[in-house]
Amino acid sequence: MRPIKLNIKNNSETYPIIIGSNLIKDLNLYLNKNLNDYNQCLLVIDTKIPKKMISKITKSLKNKKVYKFQFVANEKNKNLKSINKILQILLNKNFSRFDCVIAIGGGITGDVSGFAASLFKRGLKFVNIPTTLLSQVDSSVGGKTGINTKEGKNLIGSFYQPKIVISDTEFLKSLPKREIICGYGEILKHSLIINKNFYKYLDKNSSDILNLRSPYIEKSIFESCKIKKTIVEKDEKEKGIRKILNLGHTFAHAYEAALGYSKKLNHGEAVILGITSALRFSLNSKLIKFKDFNKIINHINKMKLPSNIKKYFTIHDLNSILNFMKKDKKNVSKNINLILLKEIGTSIIDNKYDVSKIRKFLQKELVN
Repeated sequence: MRPIKLNIKNNSETYPIIIGSNLIKDLNLYLNKNLNDYNQCLLVIDTKIPKKMISKITKSLKNKKVYKFQFVANEKNKNLKSINKILQILLNKNFSRFDCVIAIGGGITGDVSGFAASLFKRGLKFVNIPTTLLSQVDSSVGGKTGINTKEGKNLIGSFYQPKIVISDTEFLKSLPKREIICGYGEILKHSLIINKNFYKYLDKNSSDILNLRSPYIEKSIFESCKIKKTIVEKDEKEKGIRKILNLGHTFAHAYEAALGYSKKLNHGEAVILGITSALRFSLNSKLIKFKDFNKIINHINKMKLPSNIKKYFTIHDLNSILNFMKKDKKNVSKNINLILLKEIGTSIIDNKYDVSKIRKFLQKELVN
């Protein structure tokens, strides 16, 4: 397939997302076209990226000064210490605001790199090369950056848009199946919140998508990004409709934090688990009809996606999960704000629930 281009427009920046195979061999051409002039760049590289892919990138950038920072990308390293390491390199090498930081990795690498770029001299050029399916369809679109603290996930951060996003599907071939499933969960979420026809496409072609077959994988990435584009262009700073992108995330972030961001449950799996919890809560609150609920649950089970919180938690974890839910950044009162589903393709924002109701719901989920 020829590369697909999708332009993201918002108040602070307009930038392209390029989707295709083997794009990084022409990286310098894409950067010269979209960054105007730059002299040097810092590659923030997830240590799991295959060396041959990094070699292709550095070969393409042979006419520029290239520095590398190897980043062990995990939730525990998504912190101020990592930000300071990146900033120190930029200071030591005398980067200007016209130079750039290039993130090469998944969502964690992109979040950390983008946040560091937003801070240095009040902002230098940022390029995102997402290498996981999850980051290609989610965190690389919309400009959210941030880090974790012991109090919770992504509580410190900024909105900072990249100059260009390059989603090269060649990176996906090096990923374990578990990572592909994580990305698929986010694609599924996008279909559920706003696009019933896309959900039908996923239900029909999910096996081809998970096996990275062309053109199904490229179309899924494109359609998923297009949904997020529609939302973030209307609401860059998450004041209104952008909140629907958080379907399942209040549960998900609490699940991750309650497990101490362990390898037992990664972010993508937590989101799928959180979506399942949000669906069950929607049914419990009589917001969604059982017919639609059952369709989605059957799809999740058919694809063998994470769906049972009892696999990860016991009743003894209940207070910890609730404490993290209460600290969620979307809350504006003592109540917990949830994004829920009315039907496939229609979500409901600003659902505020008393902690006691959520406690009762989770208690039932963990015991029955």
